[in-house]
Amino acid sequence: MSKLSVLAIGAVGYVLGTRAGRERYEQIKATATKVAQDPRVRSKAKQAESAVRENAPVVKDKVTEAAGTAKDAVKEKTSGSETAPVTGTDATSTSTYPSS
Repeated sequence: MSKLSVLAIGAVGYVLGTRAGRERYEQIKATATKVAQDPRVRSKAKQAESAVRENAPVVKDKVTEAAGTAKDAVKEKTSGSETAPVTGTDATSTSTYPSS
């Protein structure tokens, strides 16, 4: 098969695939727009937004508390202990590569 034939077949496949892809994209876009405009969907979205606004301060406090607890646990585990050598090194060397 010559290069020209391969290019021609590739071009035809690209054009047909692009058309099919564009049609499917437009179909999906139309369906998504229709769903987004549905009053039931809008109502549920507003309910979800209200719930998030109401619970945001509680979630913030819980996340802050959990971060503080984790920080304290890490400090407790690491304080007073000697630092261990990095994996792949020996304790007497600062090199990250094993000696030959």
